[in-house]
Amino acid sequence: MKYISTRGEAEPVDFAAAALRGLAPDGGLYVPKQWPVIDRPAPGESYAGLAARVLAAFAGDSVAPEALARVACHAYGSFAHHSVAPLVQTGPSRFVMELHHGPTLAFKDVAMQAIGGLYDHLLSTHGETLTVMCATSGDTGGAAAAAFAGLQNVRLVILHPHERISSVQRLFMTTTGAENVLNIAVDGDFDDTQAMVKALFADRAFADEVSLSGVNSINWTRIAAQSVYYATAQQALGASTPIRFVVPTGNFGDALAGYVAARCGLLAGLDILAAVNANATLADTFDTHRLSRDTALATLSPAMDIAVPSNLERLLFEVSGRDADAVRAIYASLSQSGEAVLPERVAGPLGCAGISAVSVNDADTADEMRRTLEETGWLVCPHTAVGLSAARRLPPSQDAVDVVLATAHAAKFPGTVKDVTGRDAPLPERCAALVERGETFERMGNDLAAVRERVRRFAAH
Repeated sequence: MKYISTRGEAEPVDFAAAALRGLAPDGGLYVPKQWPVIDRPAPGESYAGLAARVLAAFAGDSVAPEALARVACHAYGSFAHHSVAPLVQTGPSRFVMELHHGPTLAFKDVAMQAIGGLYDHLLSTHGETLTVMCATSGDTGGAAAAAFAGLQNVRLVILHPHERISSVQRLFMTTTGAENVLNIAVDGDFDDTQAMVKALFADRAFADEVSLSGVNSINWTRIAAQSVYYATAQQALGASTPIRFVVPTGNFGDALAGYVAARCGLLAGLDILAAVNANATLADTFDTHRLSRDTALATLSPAMDIAVPSNLERLLFEVSGRDADAVRAIYASLSQSGEAVLPERVAGPLGCAGISAVSVNDADTADEMRRTLEETGWLVCPHTAVGLSAARRLPPSQDAVDVVLATAHAAKFPGTVKDVTGRDAPLPERCAALVERGETFERMGNDLAAVRERVRRFAAH
Protein backbone atom coordinates (compact mmCIF):
# COMPACT_ATOMS: atom_id res chain seq x y z
CA MET A 1 0.00 0.00 0.00
CA LYS A 2 1.58 3.26 -1.18
CA TYR A 3 0.49 6.88 -0.73
CA ILE A 4 0.86 9.66 -3.26
CA SER A 5 0.48 13.43 -3.02
CA THR A 6 -2.48 15.32 -4.48
CA ARG A 7 0.05 17.71 -6.05
CA GLY A 8 2.08 15.00 -7.75
CA GLU A 9 5.58 16.19 -6.90
CA ALA A 10 6.43 13.97 -3.92
CA GLU A 11 7.72 10.41 -3.93
CA PRO A 12 5.23 7.70 -2.96
CA VAL A 13 5.53 6.56 0.66
CA ASP A 14 4.13 3.75 2.77
CA PHE A 15 1.36 4.11 5.33
CA ALA A 16 3.71 4.63 8.26
CA ALA A 17 5.49 7.51 6.53
CA ALA A 18 2.22 9.10 5.41
CA ALA A 19 0.86 8.87 8.96
CA LEU A 20 3.95 10.33 10.62
CA ARG A 21 4.56 13.11 8.09
CA GLY A 22 1.00 14.38 7.80
CA LEU A 23 1.59 16.83 4.96
CA ALA A 24 3.46 15.75 1.82
CA PRO A 25 6.73 17.65 1.15
CA ASP A 26 5.28 19.26 -2.01
CA GLY A 27 2.49 20.83 0.05
CA GLY A 28 -0.09 18.28 -1.07
CA LEU A 29 -2.13 15.76 0.91
CA TYR A 30 -1.50 12.04 0.92
CA VAL A 31 -4.07 9.65 -0.57
CA PRO A 32 -3.82 5.90 -1.24
CA LYS A 33 -2.36 5.07 -4.63
CA GLN A 34 -5.15 2.51 -4.94
CA TRP A 35 -8.36 2.21 -2.95
CA PRO A 36 -8.57 -1.01 -0.92
CA VAL A 37 -11.77 -3.05 -0.95
CA ILE A 38 -12.83 -3.62 2.66
CA ASP A 39 -15.45 -6.15 3.78
CA ARG A 40 -18.37 -4.66 5.65
CA PRO A 41 -18.75 -5.38 9.37
CA ALA A 42 -19.54 -8.98 10.23
CA PRO A 43 -22.49 -9.68 12.55
CA GLY A 44 -21.39 -9.03 16.11
CA GLU A 45 -18.06 -7.50 15.10
CA SER A 46 -16.91 -4.95 17.67
CA TYR A 47 -16.12 -1.35 16.82
CA ALA A 48 -12.47 -1.91 17.75
CA GLY A 49 -12.33 -5.04 15.59
CA LEU A 50 -13.71 -3.21 12.56
CA ALA A 51 -11.38 -0.25 13.16
CA ALA A 52 -8.38 -2.59 13.25
CA ARG A 53 -9.47 -4.18 9.95
CA VAL A 54 -9.98 -0.82 8.26
CA LEU A 55 -6.62 0.51 9.43
CA ALA A 56 -4.93 -2.74 8.37
CA ALA A 57 -6.37 -2.38 4.87
CA PHE A 58 -4.88 1.11 4.60
CA ALA A 59 -1.60 0.13 6.31
CA GLY A 60 -0.70 -2.74 4.01
CA ASP A 61 2.44 -4.44 5.28
CA SER A 62 3.90 -1.37 7.03
CA VAL A 63 2.19 -2.14 10.36
CA ALA A 64 1.46 -5.60 11.71
CA PRO A 65 -2.28 -6.38 12.00
CA GLU A 66 -1.84 -7.56 15.59
CA ALA A 67 -0.29 -4.19 16.50
CA LEU A 68 -3.24 -2.38 14.97
CA ALA A 69 -5.62 -4.64 16.89
CA ARG A 70 -3.90 -3.62 20.15
CA VAL A 71 -4.02 0.06 19.16
CA ALA A 72 -7.76 -0.11 18.38
CA CYS A 73 -8.61 -2.05 21.52
CA HIS A 74 -6.81 0.50 23.70
CA ALA A 75 -8.20 3.49 21.79
CA TYR A 76 -11.86 2.59 22.09
CA GLY A 77 -11.75 0.95 25.49
CA SER A 78 -11.81 4.39 27.10
CA PHE A 79 -15.06 5.54 25.45
CA ALA A 80 -18.03 6.09 27.72
CA HIS A 81 -20.41 4.19 25.40
CA HIS A 82 -19.73 0.57 24.50
CA SER A 83 -20.87 1.18 20.91
CA VAL A 84 -18.38 4.09 20.56
CA ALA A 85 -20.67 5.81 18.02
CA PRO A 86 -24.27 4.93 18.95
CA LEU A 87 -27.27 5.82 16.78
CA VAL A 88 -30.25 7.50 18.43
CA GLN A 89 -33.54 7.99 16.61
CA THR A 90 -34.86 11.55 16.64
CA GLY A 91 -37.79 11.24 14.25
CA PRO A 92 -39.27 9.18 11.43
CA SER A 93 -36.36 7.93 9.30
CA ARG A 94 -33.93 10.26 11.06
CA PHE A 95 -31.12 9.35 13.43
CA VAL A 96 -28.31 11.13 15.21
CA MET A 97 -24.95 9.39 15.49
CA GLU A 98 -23.37 10.45 18.77
CA LEU A 99 -19.63 10.91 18.28
CA HIS A 100 -18.92 12.60 21.61
CA HIS A 101 -18.38 9.67 23.97
CA GLY A 102 -14.58 9.93 23.92
CA PRO A 103 -12.35 11.53 26.57
CA THR A 104 -12.75 15.12 25.28
CA LEU A 105 -16.44 14.91 24.27
CA ALA A 106 -15.86 15.48 20.54
CA PHE A 107 -15.75 13.38 17.38
CA LYS A 108 -12.04 14.12 17.02
CA ASP A 109 -11.40 11.57 19.78
CA VAL A 110 -12.52 8.72 17.51
CA ALA A 111 -9.50 9.16 15.27
CA MET A 112 -7.06 10.81 17.65
CA GLN A 113 -7.10 8.06 20.26
CA ALA A 114 -6.11 5.60 17.54
CA ILE A 115 -3.42 7.93 16.19
CA GLY A 116 -1.86 8.35 19.63
CA GLY A 117 -1.48 4.60 20.00
CA LEU A 118 -0.27 4.19 16.42
CA TYR A 119 2.38 6.88 16.79
CA ASP A 120 3.55 5.40 20.07
CA HIS A 121 3.94 2.00 18.42
CA LEU A 122 5.74 3.29 15.31
CA LEU A 123 8.11 5.60 17.15
CA SER A 124 8.95 3.07 19.85
CA THR A 125 9.63 0.45 17.21
CA HIS A 126 12.08 2.71 15.33
CA GLY A 127 13.52 4.56 18.33
CA GLU A 128 12.46 7.95 16.99
CA THR A 129 11.03 11.15 18.45
CA LEU A 130 8.62 13.52 16.69
CA THR A 131 7.37 17.06 17.17
CA VAL A 132 3.67 16.77 16.41
CA MET A 133 2.03 20.08 15.53
CA CYS A 134 -1.61 20.92 15.07
CA ALA A 135 -3.73 24.00 14.51
CA THR A 136 -7.14 23.75 16.11
CA SER A 137 -10.46 25.51 15.82
CA GLY A 138 -11.38 24.01 19.17
CA ASP A 139 -11.67 20.23 19.35
CA THR A 140 -8.59 18.86 17.60
CA GLY A 141 -6.26 20.39 20.19
CA GLY A 142 -8.04 18.81 23.13
CA ALA A 143 -8.27 15.44 21.41
CA ALA A 144 -4.55 15.57 20.54
CA ALA A 145 -3.65 16.53 24.11
CA ALA A 146 -5.66 13.60 25.48
CA ALA A 147 -4.03 11.21 23.00
CA PHE A 148 -0.38 12.36 23.24
CA ALA A 149 0.09 13.76 26.75
CA GLY A 150 2.84 11.90 28.56
CA LEU A 151 4.11 9.90 25.58
CA GLN A 152 7.89 9.61 25.68
CA ASN A 153 8.51 9.87 21.94
CA VAL A 154 6.18 12.75 21.05
CA ARG A 155 6.38 16.48 21.69
CA LEU A 156 2.99 18.06 20.98
CA VAL A 157 2.54 21.69 19.90
CA ILE A 158 -1.01 23.05 19.73
CA LEU A 159 -1.88 26.39 18.10
CA HIS A 160 -5.33 27.76 18.87
CA PRO A 161 -6.87 31.16 18.00
CA HIS A 162 -6.92 33.29 21.14
CA GLU A 163 -10.47 33.81 22.48
CA ARG A 164 -11.98 32.13 19.41
CA ILE A 165 -12.76 28.81 21.12
CA SER A 166 -14.98 28.01 24.10
CA SER A 167 -13.55 27.96 27.61
CA VAL A 168 -14.34 24.26 27.95
CA GLN A 169 -12.64 23.45 24.65
CA ARG A 170 -9.58 25.29 25.95
CA LEU A 171 -9.59 23.37 29.24
CA PHE A 172 -9.25 20.05 27.46
CA MET A 173 -6.01 21.17 25.82
CA THR A 174 -4.45 23.31 28.56
CA THR A 175 -4.88 21.21 31.70
CA THR A 176 -2.92 18.03 30.95
CA GLY A 177 0.04 19.13 33.05
CA ALA A 178 2.25 17.13 30.67
CA GLU A 179 5.74 18.43 29.93
CA ASN A 180 5.56 17.16 26.36
CA VAL A 181 2.63 19.48 25.49
CA LEU A 182 3.01 23.14 24.44
CA ASN A 183 -0.15 25.15 23.85
CA ILE A 184 0.10 28.52 22.09
CA ALA A 185 -2.82 30.97 21.85
CA VAL A 186 -2.31 32.96 18.64
CA ASP A 187 -3.78 36.42 18.09
CA GLY A 188 -5.78 35.61 14.96
CA ASP A 189 -8.32 33.13 13.62
CA PHE A 190 -8.05 29.43 12.84
CA ASP A 191 -6.93 30.02 9.28
CA ASP A 192 -3.99 32.04 10.61
CA THR A 193 -2.93 29.13 12.80
CA GLN A 194 -3.43 26.63 9.99
CA ALA A 195 -1.36 28.81 7.65
CA MET A 196 1.43 28.81 10.25
CA VAL A 197 1.43 25.04 10.45
CA LYS A 198 1.54 24.70 6.67
CA ALA A 199 4.36 27.25 6.43
CA LEU A 200 6.42 25.41 9.04
CA PHE A 201 5.94 22.14 7.18
CA ALA A 202 6.97 23.86 3.94
CA ASP A 203 10.20 25.02 5.62
CA ARG A 204 11.96 21.73 5.01
CA ALA A 205 15.12 22.64 6.95
CA PHE A 206 13.08 23.51 10.03
CA ALA A 207 10.77 20.52 9.63
CA ASP A 208 13.75 18.17 9.46
CA GLU A 209 15.48 19.91 12.37
CA VAL A 210 12.59 19.34 14.79
CA SER A 211 11.23 16.12 13.17
CA LEU A 212 7.89 17.77 12.43
CA SER A 213 4.67 15.85 12.01
CA GLY A 214 0.99 16.82 12.05
CA VAL A 215 -2.35 15.46 13.22
CA ASN A 216 -4.78 17.98 11.78
CA SER A 217 -7.57 16.57 9.64
CA ILE A 218 -5.08 16.66 6.76
CA ASN A 219 -3.47 13.57 8.34
CA TRP A 220 -4.58 10.56 6.33
CA THR A 221 -4.85 8.28 9.38
CA ARG A 222 -7.58 10.49 10.80
CA ILE A 223 -9.63 10.20 7.62
CA ALA A 224 -9.18 6.42 7.59
CA ALA A 225 -10.18 6.07 11.26
CA GLN A 226 -13.26 8.26 10.81
CA SER A 227 -14.52 6.12 7.93
CA VAL A 228 -15.24 3.36 10.45
CA TYR A 229 -18.32 4.96 12.01
CA TYR A 230 -19.93 5.37 8.60
CA ALA A 231 -19.62 1.61 8.20
CA THR A 232 -21.17 0.95 11.62
CA ALA A 233 -24.12 3.18 10.71
CA GLN A 234 -24.68 1.15 7.55
CA GLN A 235 -24.44 -2.06 9.57
CA ALA A 236 -26.96 -0.87 12.15
CA LEU A 237 -29.53 0.38 9.62
CA GLY A 238 -29.29 -2.49 7.15
CA ALA A 239 -26.76 -3.51 4.53
CA SER A 240 -28.83 -2.23 1.60
CA THR A 241 -30.53 0.76 3.26
CA PRO A 242 -29.83 4.06 1.45
CA ILE A 243 -28.44 6.55 3.96
CA ARG A 244 -28.24 10.32 3.60
CA PHE A 245 -25.46 11.47 5.91
CA VAL A 246 -25.56 15.07 7.12
CA VAL A 247 -22.16 16.16 8.40
CA PRO A 248 -21.40 19.43 10.22
CA THR A 249 -17.94 20.33 8.95
CA GLY A 250 -15.28 22.99 8.83
CA ASN A 251 -12.16 21.46 7.32
CA PHE A 252 -14.18 18.84 5.38
CA GLY A 253 -12.32 15.88 6.88
CA ASP A 254 -15.33 14.29 8.57
CA ALA A 255 -17.38 14.48 5.37
CA LEU A 256 -14.49 13.18 3.27
CA ALA A 257 -14.30 10.13 5.54
CA GLY A 258 -17.76 9.16 4.29
CA TYR A 259 -16.53 9.42 0.71
CA VAL A 260 -13.61 7.15 1.64
CA ALA A 261 -15.95 4.63 3.25
CA ALA A 262 -18.00 4.49 0.07
CA ARG A 263 -14.94 4.14 -2.18
CA CYS A 264 -13.82 1.14 -0.11
CA GLY A 265 -17.20 -0.61 -0.31
CA LEU A 266 -18.27 0.02 3.28
CA LEU A 267 -21.49 1.84 2.29
CA ALA A 268 -24.47 0.90 0.13
CA GLY A 269 -24.15 4.23 -1.71
CA LEU A 270 -22.82 7.74 -1.36
CA ASP A 271 -25.08 10.62 -0.34
CA ILE A 272 -23.45 13.21 1.92
CA LEU A 273 -24.65 16.71 2.74
CA ALA A 274 -21.80 18.77 4.22
CA ALA A 275 -23.28 21.43 6.50
CA VAL A 276 -21.15 24.53 7.12
CA ASN A 277 -21.90 27.68 9.08
CA ALA A 278 -21.69 31.25 7.73
CA ASN A 279 -18.14 30.48 6.61
CA ALA A 280 -19.60 29.25 3.36
CA THR A 281 -16.54 28.68 1.16
CA LEU A 282 -17.32 24.98 0.80
CA ALA A 283 -20.97 25.52 -0.12
CA ASP A 284 -20.03 28.34 -2.50
CA THR A 285 -17.45 26.13 -4.21
CA PHE A 286 -20.03 23.44 -4.90
CA ASP A 287 -22.53 26.06 -6.13
CA THR A 288 -20.31 28.38 -8.18
CA HIS A 289 -17.23 26.22 -8.88
CA ARG A 290 -15.09 29.03 -7.54
CA LEU A 291 -12.78 28.51 -4.55
CA SER A 292 -11.95 31.67 -2.62
CA ARG A 293 -9.93 32.60 0.45
CA ASP A 294 -12.04 34.80 2.72
CA THR A 295 -11.58 36.00 6.27
CA ALA A 296 -13.12 33.55 8.72
CA LEU A 297 -16.23 34.87 10.49
CA ALA A 298 -16.83 34.28 14.19
CA THR A 299 -20.06 32.27 14.65
CA LEU A 300 -21.99 30.30 17.25
CA SER A 301 -20.20 27.16 15.99
CA PRO A 302 -16.54 28.19 16.35
CA ALA A 303 -14.95 24.82 15.57
CA MET A 304 -16.30 25.29 12.04
CA ASP A 305 -15.05 28.87 11.62
CA ILE A 306 -12.74 27.89 8.78
CA ALA A 307 -12.49 29.86 5.56
CA VAL A 308 -10.56 27.34 3.45
CA PRO A 309 -11.48 23.65 3.99
CA SER A 310 -8.19 21.82 3.51
CA ASN A 311 -9.59 18.37 2.76
CA LEU A 312 -11.49 19.65 -0.25
CA GLU A 313 -8.17 19.23 -2.06
CA ARG A 314 -8.44 15.46 -1.75
CA LEU A 315 -11.93 15.44 -3.26
CA LEU A 316 -10.87 17.71 -6.12
CA PHE A 317 -7.97 15.35 -6.81
CA GLU A 318 -10.33 12.38 -7.01
CA VAL A 319 -13.06 13.97 -9.13
CA SER A 320 -10.46 15.33 -11.56
CA GLY A 321 -9.36 11.79 -12.33
CA ARG A 322 -6.33 12.25 -10.07
CA ASP A 323 -5.02 15.11 -12.19
CA ALA A 324 -2.27 16.47 -9.95
CA ASP A 325 -1.43 19.22 -12.45
CA ALA A 326 -4.98 20.55 -12.23
CA VAL A 327 -4.97 20.44 -8.43
CA ARG A 328 -1.59 22.15 -8.25
CA ALA A 329 -2.82 24.92 -10.56
CA ILE A 330 -5.98 25.46 -8.49
CA TYR A 331 -4.07 25.90 -5.26
CA ALA A 332 -1.33 28.00 -6.84
CA SER A 333 -4.04 30.39 -8.05
CA LEU A 334 -5.69 30.39 -4.61
CA SER A 335 -2.36 31.19 -2.96
CA GLN A 336 -1.45 33.95 -5.40
CA SER A 337 -4.76 35.74 -5.95
CA GLY A 338 -7.03 34.48 -3.18
CA GLU A 339 -9.37 32.67 -5.53
CA ALA A 340 -9.41 29.93 -8.15
CA VAL A 341 -11.96 28.94 -10.78
CA LEU A 342 -12.34 25.18 -11.05
CA PRO A 343 -11.72 23.94 -14.60
CA GLU A 344 -14.56 22.02 -16.21
CA ARG A 345 -12.72 18.71 -15.87
CA VAL A 346 -12.95 19.26 -12.11
CA ALA A 347 -16.21 21.21 -11.78
CA GLY A 348 -18.29 18.79 -13.85
CA PRO A 349 -17.46 15.62 -11.90
CA LEU A 350 -17.67 17.50 -8.60
CA GLY A 351 -21.41 17.90 -9.10
CA CYS A 352 -21.79 14.14 -9.54
CA ALA A 353 -19.60 12.99 -6.67
CA GLY A 354 -22.44 12.17 -4.28
CA ILE A 355 -21.58 15.10 -2.02
CA SER A 356 -23.27 18.48 -1.70
CA ALA A 357 -22.94 21.37 0.73
CA VAL A 358 -25.16 23.94 2.39
CA SER A 359 -24.57 26.91 4.67
CA VAL A 360 -26.54 27.44 7.91
CA ASN A 361 -26.49 30.87 9.57
CA ASP A 362 -26.41 31.64 13.29
CA ALA A 363 -30.13 32.45 13.48
CA ASP A 364 -31.06 29.04 12.07
CA THR A 365 -28.49 27.37 14.32
CA ALA A 366 -30.04 28.93 17.42
CA ASP A 367 -33.55 28.10 16.23
CA GLU A 368 -32.51 24.47 15.79
CA MET A 369 -31.00 24.26 19.27
CA ARG A 370 -34.31 25.47 20.74
CA ARG A 371 -36.43 23.31 18.47
CA THR A 372 -34.45 20.16 19.24
CA LEU A 373 -34.83 20.84 22.94
CA GLU A 374 -38.59 21.26 22.54
CA GLU A 375 -39.01 18.12 20.39
CA THR A 376 -36.64 15.74 22.17
CA GLY A 377 -35.63 17.29 25.51
CA TRP A 378 -31.99 17.22 24.38
CA LEU A 379 -29.45 19.99 24.53
CA VAL A 380 -27.26 19.89 21.43
CA CYS A 381 -24.05 21.72 20.69
CA PRO A 382 -24.22 24.48 18.05
CA HIS A 383 -22.21 22.41 15.54
CA THR A 384 -24.61 19.49 15.77
CA ALA A 385 -27.44 22.03 15.42
CA VAL A 386 -25.94 23.16 12.09
CA GLY A 387 -26.26 19.57 10.89
CA LEU A 388 -29.78 19.12 12.25
CA SER A 389 -30.92 22.35 10.62
CA ALA A 390 -29.44 21.29 7.29
CA ALA A 391 -31.16 17.90 7.56
CA ARG A 392 -34.56 19.60 7.84
CA ARG A 393 -33.97 21.08 4.39
CA LEU A 394 -33.65 17.69 2.73
CA PRO A 395 -36.59 16.67 0.55
CA PRO A 396 -38.70 13.78 1.85
CA SER A 397 -37.53 10.33 0.81
CA GLN A 398 -39.55 7.13 0.58
CA ASP A 399 -36.64 4.79 1.28
CA ALA A 400 -33.58 6.72 2.52
CA VAL A 401 -32.70 7.15 6.19
CA ASP A 402 -31.08 10.39 7.36
CA VAL A 403 -28.14 10.21 9.77
CA VAL A 404 -26.85 13.45 11.29
CA LEU A 405 -23.41 13.31 12.89
CA ALA A 406 -23.42 14.83 16.39
CA THR A 407 -19.90 16.16 16.56
CA ALA A 408 -19.60 17.37 20.17
CA HIS A 409 -21.31 17.30 23.55
CA ALA A 410 -23.35 20.38 24.45
CA ALA A 411 -21.19 20.83 27.57
CA LYS A 412 -18.26 21.95 25.42
CA PHE A 413 -20.18 25.15 24.61
CA PRO A 414 -21.93 26.02 27.89
CA GLY A 415 -22.10 29.76 27.24
CA THR A 416 -23.74 29.42 23.84
CA VAL A 417 -26.14 26.73 25.05
CA LYS A 418 -27.17 28.87 28.03
CA ASP A 419 -27.61 32.02 25.93
CA VAL A 420 -29.70 30.25 23.30
CA THR A 421 -31.80 27.83 25.35
CA GLY A 422 -31.65 29.23 28.87
CA ARG A 423 -30.45 25.82 30.09
CA ASP A 424 -27.17 24.84 31.71
CA ALA A 425 -25.05 22.19 29.99
CA PRO A 426 -22.88 20.72 32.75
CA LEU A 427 -19.85 18.59 32.05
CA PRO A 428 -20.38 14.85 32.45
CA GLU A 429 -19.12 13.60 35.80
CA ARG A 430 -16.13 11.90 34.17
CA CYS A 431 -14.88 15.30 32.96
CA ALA A 432 -15.94 17.54 35.85
CA ALA A 433 -12.46 17.59 37.42
CA LEU A 434 -11.17 19.66 34.50
CA VAL A 435 -12.31 22.90 36.07
CA GLU A 436 -10.18 22.24 39.14
CA ARG A 437 -6.96 21.92 37.19
CA GLY A 438 -4.63 24.78 36.40
CA GLU A 439 -4.29 25.89 32.80
CA THR A 440 -0.99 26.27 30.97
CA PHE A 441 -0.72 28.08 27.65
CA GLU A 442 1.29 30.88 26.07
CA ARG A 443 -0.16 33.80 24.13
CA MET A 444 1.73 34.96 21.03
CA GLY A 445 1.11 37.36 18.18
CA ASN A 446 0.36 36.27 14.64
CA ASP A 447 4.11 36.09 13.98
CA LEU A 448 5.43 33.06 12.11
CA ALA A 449 9.08 33.74 12.95
CA ALA A 450 8.36 34.00 16.67
CA VAL A 451 6.28 30.82 16.69
CA ARG A 452 8.99 29.00 14.72
CA GLU A 453 11.62 29.96 17.29
CA ARG A 454 9.37 28.94 20.21
CA VAL A 455 8.74 25.53 18.66
CA ARG A 456 12.48 25.13 17.99
CA ARG A 457 13.27 25.75 21.67
CA PHE A 458 10.51 23.41 22.81
CA ALA A 459 11.67 20.61 20.51
CA ALA A 460 15.25 20.95 21.79
CA HIS A 461 14.15 20.71 25.43
